[in-house]
This record gives sequence, C-alpha cells and structure tokens, in this order.
Amino acid sequence: METEGPGLLFTIAAFIGGFSILVFIHEWGHFAMARLFGVKVDTFSIGMGKELVGRTDKNGTRWKISVLPLGGYVKFFGDASAASNPGDIPEGLSEEERAVCYHYKPLWQRALIVFAGPAVNLIAAALVFSAFFYSYGIGIAEPVVSTVAEESAAAEAGLQPGDRIIAINGEQIERFSDIGGIVKLYPGAEINVLVDRGGVRESFDVTLGIAYMEDRFENRYPYGQLGITSGEIKRVELGPFGALYEGGRQTVAMTDTIFTTIGQMIIGLRSVRELGGPARIASMVGEAAHISIENFVWLLALLSLNLGILNLLPIPVLDGGHLMYYGLEAIKGSPLSKKAQEAGFVAGFALMLIFMLLVTLNDLQSMAL
Repeated sequence: METEGPGLLFTIAAFIGGFSILVFIHEWGHFAMARLFGVKVDTFSIGMGKELVGRTDKNGTRWKISVLPLGGYVKFFGDASAASNPGDIPEGLSEEERAVCYHYKPLWQRALIVFAGPAVNLIAAALVFSAFFYSYGIGIAEPVVSTVAEESAAAEAGLQPGDRIIAINGEQIERFSDIGGIVKLYPGAEINVLVDRGGVRESFDVTLGIAYMEDRFENRYPYGQLGITSGEIKRVELGPFGALYEGGRQTVAMTDTIFTTIGQMIIGLRSVRELGGPARIASMVGEAAHISIENFVWLLALLSLNLGILNLLPIPVLDGGHLMYYGLEAIKGSPLSKKAQEAGFVAGFALMLIFMLLVTLNDLQSMAL
C-alpha cells in the first residue's frame, strides 16, 4: 500500500529547519574557534538579510535570525562585511581593538578559524553516524563471493563463488560492503579485481555493468554493477569506541566517494545533471522527515558532510578559498595584493553563481518531466 508523501508546507518547513541546523553547526565552528583565540564576534546570524529576532550577549555578540532562511554568517570585529575577506584589513585601530580583531591575529589562528566551520560539519556527521552504529549495531559480511549472477560482469570476467576479494583498483577490501562502495562509482568502466582463490592470488580486469537508480522526478543515476552476492551477514553490537571507529570509517568512505564523483564530473565521466539544487534537496529532506526522525537525522548528517567538503574546495568566497589565500600568504611571506584577492573573489562568486544556476536548471528540468 502506497503512503501519501509529505505536503509542500511540510517539505519547506523540514528543509528550512534542517538546513538551519547545518548552518548553525558550520557557523558555530567559526565562532567557537574565534572566541578561543580572543576574536570579538559582532554578529552570529542564521539566515540572511533583515533581522527578524535577536539578542545581544554579554560579550557584545548579536545573535539573530534573519528574514531569508537560507544561509548564515558570523561577522568578526573589524570586518567590512560578513565575508571576512583577507584583503579587508582595517586601519586606525587602537592596540585594544587590534587584540580582538580577526585580521590582526597570526596566520595560523586565522586559518584555524576558517577551517573550523567545515571541520565541525565533518565531525558532526561522524558523530551522528557513530550514534546510529552504537544504537543499531552494524552488519558485516566477509568479502567472499557467495554467488555470481549469470551473464554478469563478474561472470564474464571469470570470478567464482568462494573467491575472496582482496583489492579493487589497488584499494584494500576488508568487508563485502567495501566492494559495493567502490563498484558503484564506475558504471561501465573497467576495474581491476584482485582475489584470493584457494590460497593463490589472481587478478581480473572486469568491465562493470550499468544499473540505474531513479528518483521521484524520474531522474536516472547510473551506478556500477558487478553481479555478486555475499555470504552470511553478521550483526555486530558496538560499544562507544567501536561505534566511533565505524562512524569515522563511514565518514572517510563517503568523503572519498564525494571527491571521486566530483573528479568524474570534472573530466566528463559523469553528467553534471546528476547534481541536485535546492528543490531536489528539499524534496529529499521532506521525504526523509516524513518517513521517520531517524531518516531525517541520517540525511542531515550526509548533508553536513557534503557541506563541509564543499566549503573546503579552493574556490574564493568559500572557506577553502580563504585557506588557499592563507597558504599563498605563508609561502610568499605576505598577503596577496588587495587587487589580486578581489579579482579572485569576483571569479569565485561568478563560478558559484554559475553552479547555482546549473543545479537550479537541473531542478526545473526534473520537475518539468
């Protein structure tokens, strides 16, 4: 029996609420590290634009919720804007003001303040994954082939039941789930599979099959298919440290998947039409919240991971762009000229604008189908 999906208002509310949580986590990372180093924070805003409601704390920070519910920022003392552009160094400050001004802090402290935002997003994701593993345990199967589907990629390459898969494309395989994590990234591509067959190592070049996953907008996403199944899956209960290990392992694996996918899009192996914009993400969040709170929280952890990684890309206007400038400053011994930095931020803004137009167009095309 098919259940009714979430309504539009529910989807919008779930998306705004969930995204606001992610923004708060990200900006709190910047805020906490800045306060650790004695930087005065003028504003901590969830949302953009005109203030709806807010209060000022004893340290002079204005905490507020703003009218546009997407995004947020922290504004440090001395900033010309919320962007904390490296070139905007205020002049004419007293010694007391310089002591609490972000731009007068040592380079390594400024870099850590910038890095803390994405880092907290990644840590939050890992902790959520760990909490799930602690609560529900984990299913583990040995990387041993149980069955091989007829006319599958595995069958054509010569894989057999009983083969223990040791590595794929040089990546070590510890569990059967590791196989799927790699294979799905290479639809139709040739991969190298190293197996242990009766104590003898053998190498196979396998041209993967292509299967498709379809979303509610009838978008089809290709993924690689090998055509093997595992043996018995054992349910393992985890203690706190085991759960933390598994949460970290999950975070590393998903991070590798994200970077691999980005690289494939850059070199043309994947279509940029697979990228979803606000409408598609909102739909996913709404559906997850409609199913259960567990699904909602798990998806927020995935989005937090993606947000952290996106912000670390070396694109001016993103945190990674700031870190790139600080890296160049460390090498050069002095900041880049303000003109060079401003040109970079204009280019970065244009690139992000093109990206947003692209994913929004993908959403519109999806909804038009």
